[in-house]
Amino acid sequence: MPPHNPLAPYARLFAVPGARAFTAWNLLARLPMGMFGVSAVLMISAARGSYALAGAVTATGLAATAVVGPLTARLVDRHGQARVTVPAAGLAALGSLALVVCVRADAPAWTLFACYAATATTPNTGGMSRARWSHLLRPDPAALHTANSFEQAADEACFMLGPVLATFLCTSFFPEAGTLTAALMFLTGAVLFAAQKRTEPPIATGSVRPRSPLRGNPGLTAVLAAFLCTGALFGSLEVVTIGFADAEGHRPAAGAVLALQAAGSCAAGLLYGLTRPSAPAAARFPRCLAAMAALALLPLAATTAGGGLPALAVALLLAGMATAPTMVTGMNLVQGLTPPGSLNEGMTLAVTGLLAGIAAGSAAGGYAVEHAGAAGYAVPAAAAATALLTATAGRRALAARPAA
Repeated sequence: MPPHNPLAPYARLFAVPGARAFTAWNLLARLPMGMFGVSAVLMISAARGSYALAGAVTATGLAATAVVGPLTARLVDRHGQARVTVPAAGLAALGSLALVVCVRADAPAWTLFACYAATATTPNTGGMSRARWSHLLRPDPAALHTANSFEQAADEACFMLGPVLATFLCTSFFPEAGTLTAALMFLTGAVLFAAQKRTEPPIATGSVRPRSPLRGNPGLTAVLAAFLCTGALFGSLEVVTIGFADAEGHRPAAGAVLALQAAGSCAAGLLYGLTRPSAPAAARFPRCLAAMAALALLPLAATTAGGGLPALAVALLLAGMATAPTMVTGMNLVQGLTPPGSLNEGMTLAVTGLLAGIAAGSAAGGYAVEHAGAAGYAVPAAAAATALLTATAGRRALAARPAA
Protein backbone atom coordinates (compact mmCIF):
# COMPACT_ATOMS: atom_id res chain seq x y z
CA MET A 1 0.00 0.00 0.00
CA PRO A 2 1.61 3.33 -1.03
CA PRO A 3 2.27 5.84 1.77
CA HIS A 4 -0.31 8.59 2.20
CA ASN A 5 0.86 11.94 0.86
CA PRO A 6 -0.60 14.73 3.04
CA LEU A 7 0.06 17.26 0.26
CA ALA A 8 -1.82 15.24 -2.37
CA PRO A 9 -4.70 17.78 -2.60
CA TYR A 10 -2.23 20.46 -3.68
CA ALA A 11 -0.45 18.10 -6.06
CA ARG A 12 -3.77 17.39 -7.77
CA LEU A 13 -4.38 21.11 -8.20
CA PHE A 14 -1.23 21.67 -10.19
CA ALA A 15 -1.78 18.58 -12.29
CA VAL A 16 -4.54 20.57 -14.01
CA PRO A 17 -3.22 21.58 -17.46
CA GLY A 18 -2.06 25.19 -17.54
CA ALA A 19 -2.41 25.72 -13.77
CA ARG A 20 1.29 26.10 -13.07
CA ALA A 21 1.81 28.73 -15.75
CA PHE A 22 -1.05 31.04 -14.79
CA THR A 23 -0.23 30.64 -11.10
CA ALA A 24 3.45 31.54 -11.55
CA TRP A 25 2.80 34.75 -13.49
CA ASN A 26 -0.09 35.67 -11.24
CA LEU A 27 2.20 35.43 -8.22
CA LEU A 28 4.68 37.78 -9.90
CA ALA A 29 1.86 40.27 -10.41
CA ARG A 30 0.57 39.84 -6.84
CA LEU A 31 3.85 40.14 -4.91
CA PRO A 32 3.95 43.92 -5.51
CA MET A 33 0.54 44.21 -3.81
CA GLY A 34 2.43 43.68 -0.56
CA MET A 35 5.04 46.26 -1.59
CA PHE A 36 3.12 49.29 -2.82
CA GLY A 37 1.66 50.43 0.50
CA VAL A 38 4.84 50.00 2.57
CA SER A 39 6.95 51.53 -0.21
CA ALA A 40 4.69 54.57 -0.42
CA VAL A 41 4.68 55.06 3.35
CA LEU A 42 8.48 54.80 3.56
CA MET A 43 9.01 57.01 0.50
CA ILE A 44 6.61 59.76 1.52
CA SER A 45 7.53 59.77 5.21
CA ALA A 46 11.23 59.99 4.29
CA ALA A 47 10.60 62.94 1.97
CA ARG A 48 7.95 64.81 3.98
CA GLY A 49 8.57 63.60 7.55
CA SER A 50 4.93 62.73 8.27
CA TYR A 51 3.34 59.33 8.77
CA ALA A 52 -0.05 60.99 8.88
CA LEU A 53 0.45 62.34 5.33
CA ALA A 54 1.81 59.00 4.13
CA GLY A 55 -1.15 57.13 5.61
CA ALA A 56 -3.62 59.61 4.12
CA VAL A 57 -2.08 59.30 0.63
CA THR A 58 -2.20 55.50 0.66
CA ALA A 59 -5.73 55.65 2.04
CA THR A 60 -6.78 57.87 -0.88
CA GLY A 61 -5.35 55.43 -3.42
CA LEU A 62 -7.07 52.49 -1.80
CA ALA A 63 -10.37 54.36 -1.62
CA ALA A 64 -10.11 55.19 -5.32
CA THR A 65 -9.40 51.52 -6.08
CA ALA A 66 -12.46 50.56 -4.05
CA VAL A 67 -14.57 52.68 -6.41
CA VAL A 68 -12.90 51.81 -9.72
CA GLY A 69 -12.09 48.15 -8.99
CA PRO A 70 -15.63 46.74 -9.38
CA LEU A 71 -16.06 48.64 -12.66
CA THR A 72 -12.82 47.12 -13.96
CA ALA A 73 -13.99 43.66 -12.86
CA ARG A 74 -17.32 44.15 -14.64
CA LEU A 75 -15.38 44.85 -17.83
CA VAL A 76 -13.43 41.63 -17.22
CA ASP A 77 -16.68 39.67 -16.91
CA ARG A 78 -17.98 41.19 -20.16
CA HIS A 79 -14.84 41.22 -22.29
CA GLY A 80 -12.51 38.63 -20.78
CA GLN A 81 -9.42 38.78 -18.58
CA ALA A 82 -6.84 39.24 -21.34
CA ARG A 83 -8.48 42.22 -23.06
CA VAL A 84 -8.90 44.24 -19.85
CA THR A 85 -5.91 43.29 -17.69
CA VAL A 86 -3.10 44.69 -19.87
CA PRO A 87 -4.40 48.26 -20.39
CA ALA A 88 -5.65 48.48 -16.79
CA ALA A 89 -2.27 47.36 -15.43
CA GLY A 90 -0.46 49.81 -17.70
CA LEU A 91 -2.48 52.77 -16.40
CA ALA A 92 -1.89 51.72 -12.78
CA ALA A 93 1.86 51.42 -13.33
CA LEU A 94 1.92 54.92 -14.80
CA GLY A 95 0.25 56.21 -11.63
CA SER A 96 3.00 54.68 -9.50
CA LEU A 97 5.70 56.22 -11.69
CA ALA A 98 3.99 59.61 -11.48
CA LEU A 99 4.00 59.34 -7.68
CA VAL A 100 7.77 58.77 -7.69
CA VAL A 101 8.29 61.79 -9.95
CA CYS A 102 6.19 64.05 -7.70
CA VAL A 103 8.01 62.92 -4.57
CA ARG A 104 11.42 63.45 -6.20
CA ALA A 105 10.38 66.86 -7.53
CA ASP A 106 9.02 67.96 -4.11
CA ALA A 107 5.67 68.68 -5.76
CA PRO A 108 2.72 69.96 -3.69
CA ALA A 109 1.08 67.43 -1.38
CA TRP A 110 -2.12 67.32 -3.44
CA THR A 111 -0.19 65.84 -6.38
CA LEU A 112 0.73 62.82 -4.24
CA PHE A 113 -2.94 62.15 -3.60
CA ALA A 114 -3.77 62.52 -7.29
CA CYS A 115 -0.97 60.19 -8.43
CA TYR A 116 -1.78 57.46 -5.94
CA ALA A 117 -5.45 57.71 -6.87
CA ALA A 118 -4.42 57.09 -10.48
CA THR A 119 -3.37 53.55 -9.52
CA ALA A 120 -7.05 52.71 -9.02
CA THR A 121 -7.20 50.76 -12.28
CA THR A 122 -5.03 48.02 -10.75
CA PRO A 123 -6.78 44.79 -11.83
CA ASN A 124 -7.67 42.24 -9.17
CA THR A 125 -5.21 39.55 -10.26
CA GLY A 126 -5.93 37.46 -7.18
CA GLY A 127 -9.63 37.47 -7.97
CA MET A 128 -8.95 36.54 -11.59
CA SER A 129 -6.82 33.60 -10.44
CA ARG A 130 -9.66 32.43 -8.16
CA ALA A 131 -12.06 32.81 -11.07
CA ARG A 132 -9.86 30.49 -13.14
CA TRP A 133 -9.87 27.88 -10.37
CA SER A 134 -13.63 28.23 -10.02
CA HIS A 135 -14.02 27.62 -13.77
CA LEU A 136 -11.62 24.66 -13.81
CA LEU A 137 -12.81 22.99 -10.59
CA ARG A 138 -16.51 23.80 -10.49
CA PRO A 139 -17.57 20.11 -10.42
CA ASP A 140 -15.25 19.42 -7.44
CA PRO A 141 -16.07 21.50 -4.30
CA ALA A 142 -13.33 19.83 -2.24
CA ALA A 143 -10.67 20.74 -4.79
CA LEU A 144 -12.06 24.28 -5.00
CA HIS A 145 -11.73 24.62 -1.21
CA THR A 146 -8.08 23.57 -1.51
CA ALA A 147 -7.55 26.02 -4.37
CA ASN A 148 -9.08 28.88 -2.37
CA SER A 149 -6.86 27.98 0.57
CA PHE A 150 -3.81 28.00 -1.69
CA GLU A 151 -4.80 31.38 -3.12
CA GLN A 152 -5.19 32.84 0.35
CA ALA A 153 -1.82 31.39 1.39
CA ALA A 154 -0.36 32.94 -1.76
CA ASP A 155 -1.86 36.30 -0.78
CA GLU A 156 -0.31 36.00 2.65
CA ALA A 157 3.05 34.95 1.20
CA CYS A 158 2.99 38.05 -1.01
CA PHE A 159 2.16 40.23 1.99
CA MET A 160 4.86 38.42 3.96
CA LEU A 161 7.64 38.88 1.40
CA GLY A 162 6.41 42.17 -0.08
CA PRO A 163 6.96 44.40 2.98
CA VAL A 164 10.38 42.82 3.61
CA LEU A 165 11.47 43.42 0.03
CA ALA A 166 10.01 46.93 -0.02
CA THR A 167 11.70 47.88 3.25
CA PHE A 168 15.02 46.46 2.08
CA LEU A 169 14.87 48.37 -1.21
CA CYS A 170 13.75 51.66 0.33
CA THR A 171 16.26 51.63 3.19
CA SER A 172 19.24 50.02 1.43
CA PHE A 173 19.16 51.93 -1.86
CA PHE A 174 16.92 54.99 -2.08
CA PRO A 175 13.36 55.68 -0.85
CA GLU A 176 11.78 55.38 -4.30
CA ALA A 177 13.37 51.99 -5.08
CA GLY A 178 10.49 50.00 -3.60
CA THR A 179 7.80 51.67 -5.70
CA LEU A 180 9.82 51.46 -8.92
CA THR A 181 10.60 47.76 -8.47
CA ALA A 182 7.02 46.94 -7.52
CA ALA A 183 5.64 48.72 -10.60
CA LEU A 184 7.96 46.81 -12.94
CA MET A 185 7.19 43.43 -11.36
CA PHE A 186 3.45 44.08 -11.37
CA LEU A 187 3.26 45.12 -15.01
CA THR A 188 5.40 42.20 -16.18
CA GLY A 189 3.42 39.63 -14.19
CA ALA A 190 0.04 41.03 -15.25
CA VAL A 191 0.91 40.97 -18.95
CA LEU A 192 2.27 37.41 -18.84
CA PHE A 193 -0.69 36.20 -16.75
CA ALA A 194 -3.12 37.66 -19.28
CA ALA A 195 -1.28 35.78 -22.02
CA GLN A 196 -2.30 32.41 -20.51
CA LYS A 197 -5.41 32.00 -22.66
CA ARG A 198 -5.64 28.23 -22.10
CA THR A 199 -7.15 28.57 -18.62
CA GLU A 200 -9.00 31.86 -19.03
CA PRO A 201 -12.69 31.51 -18.11
CA PRO A 202 -15.00 31.93 -21.10
CA ILE A 203 -17.12 35.04 -21.40
CA ALA A 204 -20.63 34.08 -20.29
CA THR A 205 -22.34 36.50 -22.65
CA GLY A 206 -25.84 35.23 -22.03
CA SER A 207 -25.60 35.37 -18.24
CA VAL A 208 -23.69 38.59 -17.64
CA ARG A 209 -25.98 40.81 -15.62
CA PRO A 210 -26.01 44.59 -16.21
CA ARG A 211 -26.75 45.23 -12.54
CA SER A 212 -24.55 44.82 -9.50
CA PRO A 213 -24.50 41.35 -7.88
CA LEU A 214 -25.21 43.13 -4.58
CA ARG A 215 -28.79 43.91 -5.59
CA GLY A 216 -31.22 41.52 -3.94
CA ASN A 217 -28.29 39.76 -2.29
CA PRO A 218 -28.23 40.36 1.50
CA GLY A 219 -25.74 37.55 2.06
CA LEU A 220 -23.08 39.10 -0.17
CA THR A 221 -23.75 42.48 1.40
CA ALA A 222 -23.17 41.01 4.87
CA VAL A 223 -19.86 39.45 3.82
CA LEU A 224 -18.66 42.73 2.33
CA ALA A 225 -19.56 44.60 5.51
CA ALA A 226 -17.44 42.18 7.53
CA PHE A 227 -14.62 42.48 4.97
CA LEU A 228 -14.75 46.27 5.34
CA CYS A 229 -13.98 45.96 9.05
CA THR A 230 -11.37 43.27 8.41
CA GLY A 231 -9.63 45.58 5.96
CA ALA A 232 -9.50 48.28 8.64
CA LEU A 233 -7.66 45.76 10.81
CA PHE A 234 -5.08 45.10 8.07
CA GLY A 235 -4.53 48.74 7.13
CA SER A 236 -4.14 50.06 10.65
CA LEU A 237 -1.91 47.17 11.70
CA GLU A 238 0.55 47.89 8.89
CA VAL A 239 0.91 51.63 9.51
CA VAL A 240 0.97 51.32 13.31
CA THR A 241 3.68 48.66 13.09
CA ILE A 242 5.87 50.81 10.82
CA GLY A 243 5.45 53.79 13.15
CA PHE A 244 6.10 51.71 16.28
CA ALA A 245 9.27 50.19 14.80
CA ASP A 246 10.49 53.67 13.85
CA ALA A 247 9.83 54.95 17.38
CA GLU A 248 11.81 52.01 18.77
CA GLY A 249 14.75 52.96 16.56
CA HIS A 250 14.42 49.92 14.28
CA ARG A 251 12.69 51.27 11.19
CA PRO A 252 14.36 48.80 8.74
CA ALA A 253 12.94 45.92 10.81
CA ALA A 254 9.32 46.97 10.21
CA GLY A 255 8.96 44.86 7.07
CA ALA A 256 10.34 41.75 8.76
CA VAL A 257 8.01 42.18 11.74
CA LEU A 258 5.01 42.59 9.45
CA ALA A 259 6.14 39.52 7.53
CA LEU A 260 5.70 37.38 10.63
CA GLN A 261 1.99 38.20 10.74
CA ALA A 262 1.67 37.10 7.13
CA ALA A 263 3.82 34.02 7.81
CA GLY A 264 1.42 32.85 10.50
CA SER A 265 -1.50 33.37 8.16
CA CYS A 266 0.24 31.63 5.25
CA ALA A 267 0.97 28.52 7.32
CA ALA A 268 -2.57 28.44 8.69
CA GLY A 269 -4.01 28.83 5.18
CA LEU A 270 -2.03 25.88 3.78
CA LEU A 271 -3.08 23.66 6.67
CA TYR A 272 -6.69 24.79 6.33
CA GLY A 273 -6.64 23.71 2.69
CA LEU A 274 -5.90 20.13 3.74
CA THR A 275 -9.03 19.96 5.92
CA ARG A 276 -12.55 19.06 4.85
CA PRO A 277 -14.84 21.37 6.84
CA SER A 278 -18.06 19.75 7.95
CA ALA A 279 -20.03 22.92 8.74
CA PRO A 280 -21.21 25.26 5.96
CA ALA A 281 -19.20 28.41 5.31
CA ALA A 282 -22.02 30.62 6.65
CA ALA A 283 -21.65 28.95 10.08
CA ARG A 284 -17.85 28.93 10.04
CA PHE A 285 -17.37 32.57 9.07
CA PRO A 286 -18.42 34.13 12.43
CA ARG A 287 -16.33 31.56 14.31
CA CYS A 288 -13.26 32.47 12.29
CA LEU A 289 -13.88 36.16 12.95
CA ALA A 290 -14.20 35.45 16.68
CA ALA A 291 -10.75 33.83 16.68
CA MET A 292 -9.33 36.76 14.74
CA ALA A 293 -10.83 39.29 17.16
CA ALA A 294 -9.36 37.46 20.15
CA LEU A 295 -5.89 37.21 18.64
CA ALA A 296 -5.96 40.86 17.49
CA LEU A 297 -5.60 41.84 21.15
CA LEU A 298 -2.13 40.29 21.34
CA PRO A 299 -0.16 43.13 19.62
CA LEU A 300 -1.84 45.70 21.88
CA ALA A 301 -1.01 43.66 24.97
CA ALA A 302 2.59 43.05 23.87
CA THR A 303 3.41 46.69 23.11
CA THR A 304 1.62 48.37 26.01
CA ALA A 305 3.34 45.94 28.38
CA GLY A 306 6.69 47.28 27.19
CA GLY A 307 7.82 44.15 25.40
CA GLY A 308 9.28 46.00 22.41
CA LEU A 309 9.79 44.57 18.94
CA PRO A 310 10.56 40.95 19.97
CA ALA A 311 7.29 40.64 21.87
CA LEU A 312 5.42 42.36 19.04
CA ALA A 313 6.91 39.92 16.51
CA VAL A 314 5.61 36.91 18.46
CA ALA A 315 2.21 38.54 18.92
CA LEU A 316 1.87 39.25 15.19
CA LEU A 317 2.89 35.71 14.28
CA LEU A 318 0.15 34.28 16.51
CA ALA A 319 -2.43 36.88 15.47
CA GLY A 320 -1.86 36.07 11.81
CA MET A 321 -2.95 32.45 12.25
CA ALA A 322 -6.61 33.43 12.24
CA THR A 323 -6.41 35.55 9.09
CA ALA A 324 -6.23 32.94 6.31
CA PRO A 325 -9.03 30.67 7.60
CA THR A 326 -11.24 33.75 7.92
CA MET A 327 -10.47 34.98 4.41
CA VAL A 328 -10.78 31.52 2.80
CA THR A 329 -14.18 30.99 4.42
CA GLY A 330 -15.30 34.47 3.41
CA MET A 331 -14.19 33.96 -0.19
CA ASN A 332 -16.03 30.62 -0.29
CA LEU A 333 -19.15 32.51 0.76
CA VAL A 334 -18.57 35.15 -1.92
CA GLN A 335 -18.21 32.52 -4.64
CA GLY A 336 -21.38 30.79 -3.51
CA LEU A 337 -23.39 33.99 -3.24
CA THR A 338 -22.30 35.64 -6.51
CA PRO A 339 -24.63 35.06 -9.49
CA PRO A 340 -23.16 33.26 -12.55
CA GLY A 341 -21.54 35.58 -15.05
CA SER A 342 -20.53 38.11 -12.37
CA LEU A 343 -17.83 36.13 -10.57
CA ASN A 344 -14.97 38.55 -11.24
CA GLU A 345 -17.12 41.47 -10.12
CA GLY A 346 -18.31 39.63 -7.01
CA MET A 347 -14.80 38.77 -5.89
CA THR A 348 -13.57 42.24 -6.72
CA LEU A 349 -16.36 43.67 -4.59
CA ALA A 350 -15.00 41.54 -1.75
CA VAL A 351 -11.55 42.98 -2.33
CA THR A 352 -13.14 46.43 -2.61
CA GLY A 353 -14.58 46.01 0.86
CA LEU A 354 -11.13 45.08 2.13
CA LEU A 355 -9.49 48.01 0.33
CA ALA A 356 -12.00 50.51 1.63
CA GLY A 357 -11.36 49.19 5.12
CA ILE A 358 -7.60 49.28 4.59
CA ALA A 359 -7.89 52.90 3.46
CA ALA A 360 -9.80 53.90 6.58
CA GLY A 361 -7.52 51.79 8.76
CA SER A 362 -4.36 53.28 7.24
CA ALA A 363 -5.55 56.82 7.95
CA ALA A 364 -6.73 55.97 11.47
CA GLY A 365 -3.59 53.96 12.20
CA GLY A 366 -1.29 56.74 10.99
CA TYR A 367 -3.06 59.27 13.22
CA ALA A 368 -3.12 56.91 16.19
CA VAL A 369 0.55 55.92 16.11
CA GLU A 370 1.63 59.53 15.61
CA HIS A 371 -0.37 60.74 18.61
CA ALA A 372 -0.65 57.71 20.89
CA GLY A 373 2.36 55.51 20.12
CA ALA A 374 1.92 51.84 21.06
CA ALA A 375 -1.67 52.47 22.08
CA GLY A 376 -2.38 52.78 18.36
CA TYR A 377 -2.75 48.98 18.32
CA ALA A 378 -6.17 49.55 19.84
CA VAL A 379 -7.34 50.53 16.33
CA PRO A 380 -6.81 47.08 14.71
CA ALA A 381 -8.20 45.38 17.82
CA ALA A 382 -11.37 47.47 17.60
CA ALA A 383 -11.68 46.78 13.87
CA ALA A 384 -11.52 43.01 14.43
CA ALA A 385 -14.18 43.20 17.13
CA THR A 386 -16.43 45.23 14.83
CA ALA A 387 -16.02 42.65 12.05
CA LEU A 388 -17.21 39.95 14.44
CA LEU A 389 -20.23 41.97 15.53
CA THR A 390 -21.10 42.74 11.90
CA ALA A 391 -21.02 39.08 10.83
CA THR A 392 -22.96 37.99 13.90
CA ALA A 393 -25.69 40.54 13.19
CA GLY A 394 -25.91 39.33 9.56
CA ARG A 395 -25.72 35.62 10.29
CA ARG A 396 -29.15 34.89 8.85
CA ALA A 397 -28.35 36.84 5.68
CA LEU A 398 -25.12 34.86 5.18
CA ALA A 399 -27.16 31.67 4.76
CA ALA A 400 -29.55 33.31 2.28
CA ARG A 401 -29.39 32.85 -1.46
CA PRO A 402 -29.22 35.77 -3.92
CA ALA A 403 -32.47 36.89 -5.54
CA ALA A 404 -33.04 35.64 -9.08
